[in-house]
Amino acid sequence: MKKILISALSLCFLSATAVLIGLVPVSAATSPRAGVASSPRAGVASSPRVGCAAALPQPSRFAADSAAVAPASVIDEVVWVVGDEAILKSDVEQMRLQAAQDGIRFKGNPDCAIPEQIAVQKLFLHQAALDSIEVTESEIASGVNQQIEAWIQMAGSREKLEEYKRQTVSQMREQLHDDYRDRMLVQKMQQKLAEDIKVTPAEVRRYFKDMPQDSLPFVPTEVEVQIITQTPRVSPEEINRVKDELREYTDRVTKGETSFSTLARLYSEDPVTARNGGELGYTGRGVLDPAFAAVAFNLTDPKKISKVVESEFGFHIIQLIDKRGDKVNVRHILRKPVVSDSAITAAINRLDTLATQIRSEQIPEILRRQFTVVPDKFTFENAVPLYSDDKDTRSNNGLMANTNEEGRTSKFRMQDLPQEVARVVDTMKVGQISQAFQMVNERGKTVCAIVKLKNRIDGHKATITEDFQILKNVVTAKLREQKLHKWVVDKIKATYVRIGDDYRDCDFEYQGWIK
Repeated sequence: MKKILISALSLCFLSATAVLIGLVPVSAATSPRAGVASSPRAGVASSPRVGCAAALPQPSRFAADSAAVAPASVIDEVVWVVGDEAILKSDVEQMRLQAAQDGIRFKGNPDCAIPEQIAVQKLFLHQAALDSIEVTESEIASGVNQQIEAWIQMAGSREKLEEYKRQTVSQMREQLHDDYRDRMLVQKMQQKLAEDIKVTPAEVRRYFKDMPQDSLPFVPTEVEVQIITQTPRVSPEEINRVKDELREYTDRVTKGETSFSTLARLYSEDPVTARNGGELGYTGRGVLDPAFAAVAFNLTDPKKISKVVESEFGFHIIQLIDKRGDKVNVRHILRKPVVSDSAITAAINRLDTLATQIRSEQIPEILRRQFTVVPDKFTFENAVPLYSDDKDTRSNNGLMANTNEEGRTSKFRMQDLPQEVARVVDTMKVGQISQAFQMVNERGKTVCAIVKLKNRIDGHKATITEDFQILKNVVTAKLREQKLHKWVVDKIKATYVRIGDDYRDCDFEYQGWIK
Protein backbone atom coordinates (compact mmCIF):
# COMPACT_ATOMS: atom_id res chain seq x y z
CA MET A 1 0.00 0.00 0.00
CA LYS A 2 1.32 3.41 -0.77
CA LYS A 3 2.56 5.41 2.18
CA ILE A 4 1.54 8.37 0.11
CA LEU A 5 -1.69 7.29 -1.47
CA ILE A 6 -1.50 9.92 -4.14
CA SER A 7 -3.17 13.16 -3.21
CA ALA A 8 -6.89 12.53 -3.39
CA LEU A 9 -8.94 15.56 -3.05
CA SER A 10 -12.31 15.32 -1.45
CA LEU A 11 -14.21 17.11 -4.18
CA CYS A 12 -17.67 17.74 -5.51
CA PHE A 13 -16.82 17.08 -9.11
CA LEU A 14 -18.99 19.64 -10.81
CA SER A 15 -18.29 22.48 -8.42
CA ALA A 16 -14.60 21.60 -8.28
CA THR A 17 -14.30 21.77 -12.05
CA ALA A 18 -16.25 25.01 -12.14
CA VAL A 19 -13.93 26.63 -9.62
CA LEU A 20 -10.89 25.07 -11.29
CA ILE A 21 -11.73 26.48 -14.70
CA GLY A 22 -12.75 29.78 -13.17
CA LEU A 23 -16.38 30.12 -14.17
CA VAL A 24 -17.92 29.84 -10.72
CA PRO A 25 -16.94 32.07 -7.79
CA VAL A 26 -15.38 30.02 -5.00
CA SER A 27 -17.95 31.39 -2.58
CA ALA A 28 -20.71 29.94 -4.67
CA ALA A 29 -19.17 26.54 -5.08
CA THR A 30 -17.64 25.84 -1.72
CA SER A 31 -19.20 24.83 1.54
CA PRO A 32 -18.15 23.27 4.83
CA ARG A 33 -16.37 20.01 4.30
CA ALA A 34 -18.30 16.80 4.61
CA GLY A 35 -16.34 15.28 7.40
CA VAL A 36 -13.66 13.31 5.65
CA ALA A 37 -10.70 13.43 7.99
CA SER A 38 -7.69 15.10 6.47
CA SER A 39 -5.03 14.98 9.10
CA PRO A 40 -1.37 15.27 8.63
CA ARG A 41 -2.18 12.17 6.57
CA ALA A 42 0.58 10.35 4.81
CA GLY A 43 -0.41 11.54 1.53
CA VAL A 44 -4.02 12.15 1.25
CA ALA A 45 -4.67 15.06 3.12
CA SER A 46 -3.15 18.06 2.40
CA SER A 47 -4.43 19.66 -0.67
CA PRO A 48 -6.87 22.52 -0.40
CA ARG A 49 -10.19 21.19 -1.55
CA VAL A 50 -13.60 22.35 -2.50
CA GLY A 51 -15.90 21.18 0.27
CA CYS A 52 -18.65 18.72 -0.48
CA ALA A 53 -21.36 19.54 2.00
CA ALA A 54 -23.27 21.21 -0.79
CA ALA A 55 -23.23 18.04 -2.82
CA LEU A 56 -26.16 16.63 -0.90
CA PRO A 57 -29.09 18.46 0.67
CA GLN A 58 -29.84 17.82 4.31
CA PRO A 59 -31.39 14.36 4.82
CA SER A 60 -34.82 15.76 5.70
CA ARG A 61 -34.96 17.36 2.25
CA PHE A 62 -33.76 14.39 0.23
CA ALA A 63 -37.09 13.28 -1.18
CA ALA A 64 -38.28 16.76 -2.14
CA ASP A 65 -34.98 17.77 -3.69
CA SER A 66 -34.70 14.51 -5.59
CA ALA A 67 -38.09 15.06 -7.16
CA ALA A 68 -37.24 18.68 -7.94
CA VAL A 69 -34.28 17.76 -10.11
CA ALA A 70 -35.63 14.66 -11.83
CA PRO A 71 -34.18 14.63 -15.35
CA ALA A 72 -36.45 15.72 -18.16
CA SER A 73 -36.42 14.20 -21.61
CA VAL A 74 -34.12 16.07 -23.97
CA ILE A 75 -33.96 15.66 -27.74
CA ASP A 76 -30.21 15.56 -28.29
CA GLU A 77 -28.37 17.80 -30.71
CA VAL A 78 -24.89 19.25 -31.15
CA VAL A 79 -24.86 22.79 -29.75
CA TRP A 80 -21.09 23.54 -29.83
CA VAL A 81 -18.06 22.05 -31.55
CA VAL A 82 -14.59 22.69 -30.09
CA GLY A 83 -11.80 21.29 -32.23
CA ASP A 84 -13.07 17.83 -33.08
CA GLU A 85 -15.10 17.54 -29.85
CA ALA A 86 -18.88 17.98 -29.90
CA ILE A 87 -20.86 19.41 -26.99
CA LEU A 88 -24.36 17.97 -26.90
CA LYS A 89 -27.50 19.57 -25.56
CA SER A 90 -27.76 16.60 -23.20
CA ASP A 91 -24.29 17.48 -21.81
CA VAL A 92 -25.51 20.99 -21.02
CA GLU A 93 -28.75 19.77 -19.46
CA GLN A 94 -26.92 17.15 -17.39
CA MET A 95 -24.65 19.82 -15.93
CA ARG A 96 -27.60 22.15 -15.35
CA LEU A 97 -29.48 19.49 -13.40
CA GLN A 98 -26.41 18.54 -11.39
CA ALA A 99 -25.77 22.22 -10.58
CA ALA A 100 -29.35 22.63 -9.38
CA GLN A 101 -28.96 19.55 -7.21
CA ASP A 102 -25.67 20.80 -5.76
CA GLY A 103 -26.85 24.38 -5.23
CA ILE A 104 -24.24 25.81 -7.59
CA ARG A 105 -24.71 29.23 -9.17
CA PHE A 106 -22.95 30.18 -12.38
CA LYS A 107 -21.58 33.57 -13.36
CA GLY A 108 -24.09 35.21 -15.64
CA ASN A 109 -26.65 33.32 -17.67
CA PRO A 110 -26.37 29.55 -17.09
CA ASP A 111 -27.44 28.92 -20.70
CA CYS A 112 -24.18 30.59 -21.73
CA ALA A 113 -21.91 29.75 -18.80
CA ILE A 114 -22.51 25.98 -18.84
CA PRO A 115 -21.51 25.23 -22.45
CA GLU A 116 -18.58 27.65 -22.08
CA GLN A 117 -17.41 25.76 -19.00
CA ILE A 118 -17.60 22.45 -20.88
CA ALA A 119 -15.74 23.99 -23.83
CA VAL A 120 -12.92 25.37 -21.64
CA GLN A 121 -12.52 21.97 -20.01
CA LYS A 122 -12.18 20.39 -23.45
CA LEU A 123 -9.39 22.87 -24.31
CA PHE A 124 -7.42 21.87 -21.22
CA LEU A 125 -8.05 18.16 -21.84
CA HIS A 126 -6.87 18.49 -25.44
CA GLN A 127 -3.65 20.17 -24.33
CA ALA A 128 -3.16 17.54 -21.60
CA ALA A 129 -3.32 14.83 -24.27
CA LEU A 130 -0.78 16.69 -26.44
CA ASP A 131 1.56 17.06 -23.45
CA SER A 132 1.13 13.41 -22.40
CA ILE A 133 -0.29 14.36 -19.00
CA GLU A 134 -1.50 11.21 -17.23
CA VAL A 135 -3.63 10.30 -14.22
CA THR A 136 -3.22 6.89 -12.62
CA GLU A 137 -6.07 4.60 -11.73
CA SER A 138 -4.93 4.81 -8.11
CA GLU A 139 -5.42 8.59 -8.14
CA ILE A 140 -8.86 8.24 -9.68
CA ALA A 141 -9.98 5.47 -7.32
CA SER A 142 -8.71 7.37 -4.28
CA GLY A 143 -10.57 10.55 -5.22
CA VAL A 144 -13.79 8.77 -6.12
CA ASN A 145 -13.77 6.81 -2.85
CA GLN A 146 -13.24 9.97 -0.80
CA GLN A 147 -16.11 11.65 -2.66
CA ILE A 148 -18.45 8.76 -1.95
CA GLU A 149 -17.39 8.60 1.71
CA ALA A 150 -18.18 12.31 2.00
CA TRP A 151 -21.61 11.73 0.48
CA ILE A 152 -22.28 8.81 2.82
CA GLN A 153 -21.48 10.99 5.83
CA MET A 154 -23.78 13.72 4.55
CA ALA A 155 -26.60 11.27 3.82
CA GLY A 156 -26.22 9.47 7.15
CA SER A 157 -25.61 5.98 5.79
CA ARG A 158 -24.75 4.07 2.64
CA GLU A 159 -28.37 2.94 2.32
CA LYS A 160 -29.74 6.49 2.54
CA LEU A 161 -27.26 7.68 -0.07
CA GLU A 162 -28.28 4.91 -2.47
CA GLU A 163 -31.94 5.73 -1.88
CA TYR A 164 -31.37 9.42 -2.55
CA LYS A 165 -29.16 8.95 -5.60
CA ARG A 166 -31.28 6.03 -6.87
CA GLN A 167 -28.04 4.21 -7.62
CA THR A 168 -25.87 1.65 -5.92
CA VAL A 169 -22.48 2.79 -4.64
CA SER A 170 -20.84 0.70 -7.37
CA GLN A 171 -22.85 2.56 -10.01
CA MET A 172 -21.80 5.88 -8.46
CA ARG A 173 -18.15 4.84 -8.67
CA GLU A 174 -18.51 3.98 -12.34
CA GLN A 175 -20.33 7.24 -13.04
CA LEU A 176 -17.78 9.38 -11.22
CA HIS A 177 -14.72 7.67 -12.65
CA ASP A 178 -14.41 9.62 -15.91
CA ASP A 179 -15.45 12.91 -14.31
CA TYR A 180 -12.72 12.63 -11.71
CA ARG A 181 -10.15 11.56 -14.30
CA ASP A 182 -10.92 14.61 -16.44
CA ARG A 183 -10.89 16.90 -13.42
CA MET A 184 -7.43 15.67 -12.41
CA LEU A 185 -6.13 16.01 -15.96
CA VAL A 186 -7.33 19.61 -16.08
CA GLN A 187 -5.74 20.33 -12.71
CA LYS A 188 -2.39 18.83 -13.74
CA MET A 189 -2.45 20.72 -17.03
CA GLN A 190 -3.14 24.00 -15.25
CA GLN A 191 -0.35 23.32 -12.77
CA LYS A 192 2.06 22.79 -15.65
CA LEU A 193 0.98 25.98 -17.40
CA ALA A 194 1.39 28.04 -14.21
CA GLU A 195 4.41 26.31 -12.71
CA ASP A 196 6.80 29.17 -13.49
CA ILE A 197 4.85 31.82 -11.55
CA LYS A 198 6.99 33.26 -8.77
CA VAL A 199 6.03 36.06 -6.38
CA THR A 200 8.53 38.19 -4.48
CA PRO A 201 7.91 39.82 -1.06
CA ALA A 202 8.08 43.24 -2.75
CA GLU A 203 5.27 42.25 -5.14
CA VAL A 204 3.11 41.09 -2.23
CA ARG A 205 3.62 44.37 -0.33
CA ARG A 206 2.94 46.41 -3.45
CA TYR A 207 -0.27 44.49 -4.21
CA PHE A 208 -1.76 45.09 -0.74
CA LYS A 209 -0.21 48.49 -0.03
CA ASP A 210 -3.22 50.63 -0.90
CA MET A 211 -5.95 48.01 -0.45
CA PRO A 212 -8.76 49.12 1.90
CA GLN A 213 -8.90 47.27 5.21
CA ASP A 214 -12.31 45.79 4.48
CA SER A 215 -10.96 44.27 1.23
CA LEU A 216 -8.14 42.33 2.88
CA PRO A 217 -8.60 38.53 3.09
CA PHE A 218 -10.15 37.16 6.27
CA VAL A 219 -8.05 34.47 7.93
CA PRO A 220 -10.27 31.88 9.69
CA THR A 221 -9.47 30.66 13.18
CA GLU A 222 -6.41 28.42 13.23
CA VAL A 223 -5.09 26.11 15.92
CA GLU A 224 -1.87 24.30 16.78
CA VAL A 225 -2.36 20.88 18.36
CA GLN A 226 -0.03 18.40 20.05
CA ILE A 227 -1.00 14.74 20.16
CA ILE A 228 -0.04 11.50 21.89
CA THR A 229 -1.43 8.33 20.35
CA GLN A 230 -1.36 4.72 21.43
CA THR A 231 -2.38 1.80 19.28
CA PRO A 232 -4.61 -0.71 21.11
CA ARG A 233 -2.92 -4.08 21.36
CA VAL A 234 -4.21 -6.68 18.94
CA SER A 235 -4.39 -10.22 20.28
CA PRO A 236 -2.12 -12.91 18.78
CA GLU A 237 -5.25 -14.93 17.99
CA GLU A 238 -6.62 -12.10 15.83
CA ILE A 239 -3.32 -11.68 14.01
CA ASN A 240 -3.21 -15.41 13.28
CA ARG A 241 -6.77 -15.29 11.98
CA VAL A 242 -5.86 -12.59 9.47
CA LYS A 243 -2.70 -14.40 8.36
CA ASP A 244 -4.64 -17.62 7.89
CA GLU A 245 -7.17 -15.79 5.67
CA LEU A 246 -4.38 -14.48 3.47
CA ARG A 247 -2.75 -17.90 3.24
CA GLU A 248 -6.10 -19.35 2.20
CA TYR A 249 -6.36 -16.74 -0.59
CA THR A 250 -2.88 -17.76 -1.78
CA ASP A 251 -3.89 -21.43 -1.85
CA ARG A 252 -7.03 -20.69 -3.86
CA VAL A 253 -5.09 -18.74 -6.49
CA THR A 254 -2.30 -21.34 -6.64
CA LYS A 255 -4.84 -24.15 -7.18
CA GLY A 256 -6.47 -22.19 -10.01
CA GLU A 257 -9.82 -21.82 -8.21
CA THR A 258 -9.90 -18.06 -8.76
CA SER A 259 -7.67 -15.11 -9.67
CA PHE A 260 -5.75 -12.80 -7.36
CA SER A 261 -7.55 -9.75 -8.76
CA THR A 262 -10.97 -11.28 -8.07
CA LEU A 263 -10.06 -11.94 -4.44
CA ALA A 264 -8.66 -8.41 -4.11
CA ARG A 265 -11.95 -6.93 -5.33
CA LEU A 266 -13.89 -9.07 -2.88
CA TYR A 267 -11.74 -8.99 0.23
CA SER A 268 -9.00 -6.34 0.17
CA GLU A 269 -9.42 -3.62 2.78
CA ASP A 270 -7.52 -1.08 0.70
CA PRO A 271 -10.45 0.76 -0.93
CA VAL A 272 -8.16 2.64 -3.32
CA THR A 273 -6.81 -0.45 -5.08
CA ALA A 274 -9.52 -3.06 -4.45
CA ARG A 275 -11.61 -1.63 -7.29
CA ASN A 276 -8.72 -2.31 -9.64
CA GLY A 277 -8.14 -5.87 -8.50
CA GLY A 278 -5.52 -4.78 -6.00
CA GLU A 279 -3.29 -3.14 -8.64
CA LEU A 280 -1.10 -0.27 -7.42
CA GLY A 281 0.21 0.93 -10.77
CA TYR A 282 3.90 1.58 -11.47
CA THR A 283 5.34 2.85 -8.20
CA GLY A 284 8.79 3.78 -6.94
CA ARG A 285 10.25 2.29 -3.79
CA GLY A 286 10.25 5.61 -1.94
CA VAL A 287 6.46 6.00 -1.79
CA LEU A 288 5.80 2.50 -0.49
CA ASP A 289 5.85 1.26 3.07
CA PRO A 290 9.43 -0.03 3.60
CA ALA A 291 8.39 -3.56 4.59
CA PHE A 292 5.98 -3.76 1.66
CA ALA A 293 8.58 -2.36 -0.77
CA ALA A 294 11.25 -4.84 0.36
CA VAL A 295 9.03 -7.76 -0.67
CA ALA A 296 7.45 -6.16 -3.75
CA PHE A 297 10.78 -5.27 -5.36
CA ASN A 298 12.19 -8.74 -4.69
CA LEU A 299 9.41 -10.56 -6.52
CA THR A 300 10.50 -12.04 -9.85
CA ASP A 301 7.75 -14.45 -10.93
CA PRO A 302 4.26 -13.06 -11.72
CA LYS A 303 2.83 -16.54 -11.19
CA LYS A 304 3.90 -16.67 -7.55
CA ILE A 305 2.44 -14.90 -4.54
CA SER A 306 4.48 -13.51 -1.69
CA LYS A 307 4.37 -14.71 1.87
CA VAL A 308 2.29 -12.66 4.29
CA VAL A 309 3.84 -9.20 4.77
CA GLU A 310 3.18 -6.93 7.74
CA SER A 311 3.24 -3.17 7.12
CA GLU A 312 2.06 -0.19 9.11
CA PHE A 313 -1.29 -0.57 7.35
CA GLY A 314 -1.94 -4.22 8.20
CA PHE A 315 -1.09 -7.56 6.57
CA HIS A 316 -0.69 -8.19 2.84
CA ILE A 317 -0.04 -10.74 0.16
CA ILE A 318 1.54 -9.41 -3.05
CA GLN A 319 1.63 -10.53 -6.66
CA LEU A 320 4.05 -9.12 -9.23
CA ILE A 321 2.60 -7.74 -12.48
CA ASP A 322 5.61 -6.08 -14.09
CA LYS A 323 8.82 -4.16 -13.48
CA ARG A 324 9.83 -1.11 -15.43
CA GLY A 325 13.14 0.56 -14.59
CA ASP A 326 13.12 1.58 -10.94
CA LYS A 327 9.37 1.09 -10.62
CA VAL A 328 7.26 -1.97 -9.92
CA ASN A 329 3.60 -2.73 -10.58
CA VAL A 330 2.02 -5.22 -8.19
CA ARG A 331 -1.35 -6.35 -6.92
CA HIS A 332 -1.95 -6.74 -3.22
CA ILE A 333 -4.65 -7.79 -0.80
CA LEU A 334 -4.75 -5.94 2.52
CA ARG A 335 -6.40 -7.33 5.65
CA LYS A 336 -6.51 -5.48 8.94
CA PRO A 337 -6.79 -7.19 12.33
CA VAL A 338 -9.88 -6.17 14.27
CA VAL A 339 -9.17 -4.34 17.50
CA SER A 340 -11.28 -5.61 20.40
CA ASP A 341 -13.39 -3.29 22.55
CA SER A 342 -11.45 -4.38 25.62
CA ALA A 343 -8.14 -3.38 23.98
CA ILE A 344 -9.55 0.05 23.09
CA THR A 345 -10.83 0.53 26.65
CA ALA A 346 -7.44 -0.43 28.08
CA ALA A 347 -5.64 2.06 25.81
CA ILE A 348 -8.07 4.85 26.73
CA ASN A 349 -7.61 4.14 30.42
CA ARG A 350 -3.82 4.26 30.04
CA LEU A 351 -3.98 7.62 28.28
CA ASP A 352 -6.47 9.08 30.79
CA THR A 353 -4.07 8.11 33.58
CA LEU A 354 -1.21 9.73 31.66
CA ALA A 355 -3.22 12.92 31.11
CA THR A 356 -3.97 13.13 34.83
CA GLN A 357 -0.26 12.77 35.65
CA ILE A 358 0.64 15.53 33.19
CA ARG A 359 -1.98 17.88 34.62
CA SER A 360 -0.58 17.29 38.12
CA GLU A 361 2.96 17.96 36.81
CA GLN A 362 4.28 15.27 39.16
CA ILE A 363 6.81 12.94 37.59
CA PRO A 364 5.88 9.32 38.36
CA GLU A 365 8.68 7.50 40.16
CA ILE A 366 8.69 4.76 37.52
CA LEU A 367 9.62 7.37 34.92
CA ARG A 368 12.41 9.13 36.74
CA ARG A 369 14.93 6.50 35.68
CA GLN A 370 14.02 7.12 32.02
CA PHE A 371 15.17 10.75 32.09
CA THR A 372 18.87 11.53 31.69
CA VAL A 373 18.23 14.85 33.41
CA VAL A 374 15.13 14.79 35.60
CA PRO A 375 12.94 17.81 34.72
CA ASP A 376 11.31 19.99 37.37
CA LYS A 377 7.83 18.94 36.28
CA PHE A 378 6.12 16.39 34.07
CA THR A 379 4.79 18.00 30.87
CA PHE A 380 3.00 16.91 27.71
CA GLU A 381 6.27 17.49 25.85
CA ASN A 382 8.13 15.17 28.26
CA ALA A 383 5.52 12.45 27.76
CA VAL A 384 5.47 12.44 23.95
CA PRO A 385 8.74 10.53 23.27
CA LEU A 386 8.01 8.12 26.13
CA TYR A 387 4.43 7.20 25.30
CA SER A 388 3.38 8.23 21.78
CA ASP A 389 3.20 5.69 18.94
CA ASP A 390 2.85 8.42 16.32
CA LYS A 391 6.19 8.47 14.53
CA ASP A 392 5.18 11.53 12.48
CA THR A 393 4.91 13.76 15.58
CA ARG A 394 6.93 11.95 18.26
CA SER A 395 10.18 13.76 17.46
CA ASN A 396 8.51 17.19 17.47
CA ASN A 397 6.88 17.30 20.92
CA GLY A 398 3.74 15.79 19.40
CA LEU A 399 3.04 18.88 17.25
CA MET A 400 0.77 17.93 14.37
CA ALA A 401 1.85 19.07 10.90
CA ASN A 402 -0.44 20.30 8.15
CA THR A 403 1.14 19.66 4.74
CA ASN A 404 -0.46 21.12 1.64
CA GLU A 405 0.54 22.54 -1.72
CA GLU A 406 1.65 25.78 -0.04
CA GLY A 407 4.09 23.90 2.17
CA ARG A 408 4.21 22.55 5.70
CA THR A 409 2.86 24.34 8.76
CA SER A 410 1.75 23.56 12.31
CA LYS A 411 -1.41 25.66 11.89
CA PHE A 412 -4.72 24.01 11.06
CA ARG A 413 -8.09 25.41 10.22
CA MET A 414 -10.65 23.40 12.14
CA GLN A 415 -11.96 21.73 8.98
CA ASP A 416 -8.46 20.53 8.09
CA LEU A 417 -7.95 18.58 11.32
CA PRO A 418 -8.99 14.94 11.56
CA GLN A 419 -12.67 15.00 12.41
CA GLU A 420 -12.23 13.33 15.79
CA VAL A 421 -9.47 15.74 16.80
CA ALA A 422 -11.43 18.79 15.64
CA ARG A 423 -14.45 17.72 17.68
CA VAL A 424 -12.33 17.53 20.84
CA VAL A 425 -10.27 20.68 20.24
CA ASP A 426 -13.28 22.83 19.41
CA THR A 427 -14.23 23.40 23.06
CA MET A 428 -10.73 23.36 24.59
CA LYS A 429 -8.78 26.28 26.00
CA VAL A 430 -5.15 26.95 25.13
CA GLY A 431 -2.89 24.76 27.27
CA GLN A 432 -5.67 22.33 28.15
CA ILE A 433 -5.19 18.56 27.80
CA SER A 434 -8.12 16.47 26.59
CA GLN A 435 -9.65 13.28 27.87
CA ALA A 436 -8.62 10.21 25.88
CA PHE A 437 -10.64 9.44 22.75
CA GLN A 438 -10.73 6.95 19.90
CA MET A 439 -9.94 7.82 16.28
CA VAL A 440 -8.85 6.33 12.97
CA ASN A 441 -5.41 7.53 11.91
CA GLU A 442 -4.16 8.41 8.44
CA ARG A 443 -3.18 4.77 7.83
CA GLY A 444 -6.69 3.55 8.55
CA LYS A 445 -5.84 2.08 11.96
CA THR A 446 -7.85 2.51 15.14
CA VAL A 447 -5.81 4.41 17.73
CA CYS A 448 -6.50 6.17 21.01
CA ALA A 449 -5.25 9.68 21.68
CA ILE A 450 -5.00 12.66 23.98
CA VAL A 451 -4.33 16.15 22.65
CA LYS A 452 -3.12 19.45 23.99
CA LEU A 453 -4.26 22.74 22.45
CA LYS A 454 -0.96 24.57 22.05
CA ASN A 455 -2.30 27.72 20.43
CA ARG A 456 -5.44 29.26 18.96
CA ILE A 457 -5.31 32.20 16.57
CA ASP A 458 -8.75 33.74 16.26
CA GLY A 459 -10.10 34.74 12.85
CA HIS A 460 -8.85 38.14 11.69
CA LYS A 461 -8.09 40.33 8.71
CA ALA A 462 -4.76 39.33 7.19
CA THR A 463 -1.68 41.46 7.86
CA ILE A 464 1.69 41.44 6.10
CA THR A 465 3.60 40.79 9.32
CA GLU A 466 1.44 37.93 10.64
CA ASP A 467 -0.01 36.37 7.51
CA PHE A 468 2.54 36.92 4.77
CA GLN A 469 2.20 33.41 3.31
CA ILE A 470 -1.58 33.78 3.03
CA LEU A 471 -1.24 37.12 1.26
CA LYS A 472 1.45 35.68 -1.00
CA ASN A 473 -0.93 32.88 -1.93
CA VAL A 474 -3.59 35.46 -2.84
CA VAL A 475 -1.19 37.26 -5.20
CA THR A 476 0.03 33.97 -6.67
CA ALA A 477 -3.55 32.83 -7.29
CA LYS A 478 -4.35 36.14 -8.99
CA LEU A 479 -1.34 35.88 -11.32
CA ARG A 480 -2.19 32.24 -11.98
CA GLU A 481 -5.76 33.15 -12.87
CA GLN A 482 -4.55 35.86 -15.26
CA LYS A 483 -2.09 33.53 -16.96
CA LEU A 484 -4.63 30.74 -17.39
CA HIS A 485 -7.24 33.21 -18.69
CA LYS A 486 -4.78 34.45 -21.32
CA TRP A 487 -3.90 30.87 -22.24
CA VAL A 488 -7.57 30.02 -22.80
CA VAL A 489 -8.11 33.11 -24.98
CA ASP A 490 -5.03 32.28 -27.06
CA LYS A 491 -6.09 28.64 -27.33
CA ILE A 492 -9.54 29.68 -28.58
CA LYS A 493 -7.90 31.70 -31.37
CA ALA A 494 -6.00 28.63 -32.56
CA THR A 495 -8.92 26.18 -32.23
CA TYR A 496 -11.81 25.50 -34.57
CA VAL A 497 -15.01 26.53 -32.78
CA ARG A 498 -18.58 26.41 -33.99
CA ILE A 499 -21.45 27.41 -31.72
CA GLY A 500 -25.18 27.31 -32.28
CA ASP A 501 -27.10 30.42 -33.20
CA ASP A 502 -28.86 30.39 -29.81
CA TYR A 503 -25.52 31.20 -28.12
CA ARG A 504 -24.27 34.03 -30.34
CA ASP A 505 -25.71 36.78 -28.13
CA CYS A 506 -24.07 35.41 -24.96
CA ASP A 507 -21.78 37.55 -22.85
CA PHE A 508 -18.95 35.02 -22.47
CA GLU A 509 -16.14 35.23 -19.94
CA TYR A 510 -13.54 34.36 -22.57
CA GLN A 511 -13.29 36.28 -25.81
CA GLY A 512 -13.09 34.71 -29.25
CA TRP A 513 -15.72 31.98 -29.24
CA ILE A 514 -17.72 33.70 -31.98
CA LYS A 515 -15.67 33.75 -35.17
